[in-house]
Amino acid sequence: MPDNSSSKAEGSASADARRSNIAAGMAYALAGFALLSGGDGLIKSTSGEWPGMAVAALRFTIGAVGLGIVLLLVEGREGFRFPLPRVQLARGFFLAVATLTFFTSIFLMPLATAVSIQFMAPLLTAAISALLYRERLSRGRWVATLVAFIGVIIVLRPSFAELGWAALLPLAAAFGMSGLMMANARAAGSGSVLLMQFIVAAIAAPILLLAAAIGHFSGYPPLQIGWPTQHVWLVCTVVAVSASFAHMLIYTATVRGSAAVVAPMVYVQILVAIGLGVVFYQDYPDLVALAGTGIIIASGIYLLRDGRK
Repeated sequence: MPDNSSSKAEGSASADARRSNIAAGMAYALAGFALLSGGDGLIKSTSGEWPGMAVAALRFTIGAVGLGIVLLLVEGREGFRFPLPRVQLARGFFLAVATLTFFTSIFLMPLATAVSIQFMAPLLTAAISALLYRERLSRGRWVATLVAFIGVIIVLRPSFAELGWAALLPLAAAFGMSGLMMANARAAGSGSVLLMQFIVAAIAAPILLLAAAIGHFSGYPPLQIGWPTQHVWLVCTVVAVSASFAHMLIYTATVRGSAAVVAPMVYVQILVAIGLGVVFYQDYPDLVALAGTGIIIASGIYLLRDGRK
């Protein structure tokens, strides 16, 4: 006769292991996404000391150099490859656009507002993929995208009245992130995770340096670049390191748990951004703005659930 008690014990142990992996994955994901929002909060602290595009250029220049050194130590000279050149150039360009517009936006508006609107990126990716690549998109996903846009309008309401068209910068950042997501999908499997991180930073950095130079020579006073203060150097260095560490945590979370477990955790960035804004910058979101943020989050979660099906 089969030993039923032994089989039950093995099944229970297997279930416990799965639950443990899921819990660990969620913990890693929460830490990684919270660290990313912490970096955004640090970047905002440089507002008034240096132009946003210059901060973005310095942050990615430091990141590219650091990742290059790590890549050399881990994979040697043979690790420096350039697979799928057009796709890699697209990745760097879209990252530069997203970073430039996002960094500028958090200098002009509450951190939580910019972060919330940037979360339109997954919805935009689904919609653009359907239009460009004829991917089938359910009616529910189209509705979720339209509802999320309504949420964006609600969140932008006070900022648009105060800043005018500059309030659309985080939406431009969302489009940039959407382009990066689609380019990342096409680059998947063409190299190691470390190589992919290095390439995208190495391409984005000179684009951002060019943008910063154009801003400096435009003659517009807020874009004039002097020598960065110690605070700017420190923030850019810390964020360059912490962002790479955060991506490592998120990757580990995906391995320990699964992409389906990790994906919803991304919204912790909004909660951390709200907390940082209140504590350090006295940015208190009103109930209407919170309602708009809730609409964006709900639409994103619906998209994730529909994608699993």
